[in-house]
Amino acid sequence: MKTMTKGANALPLNTIIDGDCIEAMNALPEASIDLIFADPPYNLQLRGDLHRPDNSKVDAVDNDWDQFASFAVYDKFTREWLKAARRLLKPNGAIWVIGSYHNIFRVGAALQDQGFWILNDVVWRKSNPMPNFRGKRFTNAHETMIWAGKDETSKYTFNYEALKALNEGIQMRSDWVLPICNGHERLKDEAGDKAHPTQKPESLLHRILVGSTNPGDVILDPFFGTGTTGAVAKMLGRDFIGIEREEAYRKVAEKRIKAVRKFDKEALQTTTSKRSEPRVPFGQLVERGMLRPGEELYSLNGRYSAKVRADGTLIGNEIKGSIHQVGAAYEKAPSCNGWTYWCYKKDGKHVPIDILRQQIRAEMAN
Repeated sequence: MKTMTKGANALPLNTIIDGDCIEAMNALPEASIDLIFADPPYNLQLRGDLHRPDNSKVDAVDNDWDQFASFAVYDKFTREWLKAARRLLKPNGAIWVIGSYHNIFRVGAALQDQGFWILNDVVWRKSNPMPNFRGKRFTNAHETMIWAGKDETSKYTFNYEALKALNEGIQMRSDWVLPICNGHERLKDEAGDKAHPTQKPESLLHRILVGSTNPGDVILDPFFGTGTTGAVAKMLGRDFIGIEREEAYRKVAEKRIKAVRKFDKEALQTTTSKRSEPRVPFGQLVERGMLRPGEELYSLNGRYSAKVRADGTLIGNEIKGSIHQVGAAYEKAPSCNGWTYWCYKKDGKHVPIDILRQQIRAEMAN
């Protein structure tokens, strides 16, 4: 499973590092990571056992790794791992941090103090949350994720069209309704107990990685646990680096990831945003003779026409300007996408000029 990048600053790709997350991150080369997904200790501050109405004990998170002596100690830990994480991100890298009401507000403030630029907070609303057994508070049915760029200028990855396609053609919102990890997905140890108390569902990581990374990107998870990030990364054709100090979790994660089948290249492709496609000026169509000066263009609705000028502008009814400006003026609209508004005539039929733009883009891709 282990692979390395070449050179002095080699990355231990597709590897689980044994050790403290801060020390391990500080040992990795600077500006080498595309995305970090972090599921840090929540500092739940549990006091005593929790029981159901039938007096059975709830398997709560009371592990040593979630124990901190005070908020000050937790805050210091948070600042240190965030500092190490930010050093590792590429200039256009980003981070996702998940937490509950116990810690996410403290983490959010620390993120901003470190120089990260918050892009969204996303609420993971659990479709099957654990009930509140004591009946003294609301059922805790969600967790909060913060998505942030390395800084304000980061040109972070956001696959808007892919997420929209994943959501049946509807713009993806910042509230995600997904089930908690249970059933066959819930990993068990040799004794048949939960292998990890806070194992995240693969559906959550799938959405994050499809939406904010591309195939071949390097994903770091400094709190790797039983390896959900690594399993989904491998499945989607991304490389991962995990850091986990608990041997029991590492063993479960290694076995789990080894069994994952990577999708083929065609299946890894996602719907791309039009904004990410190469820019083609309308004038290039004129320069290349795909449209000629003096050639007539027609609006898609058939009401208007305009002539192509040698400099790539249009003129019609004493209106001059770009394909977008002339279309907007005709329609008395604040804006107009000229590429989808104008057609040219070919073999007696009206053909959208965007077909010509796509031809040029196809050439650029080859």
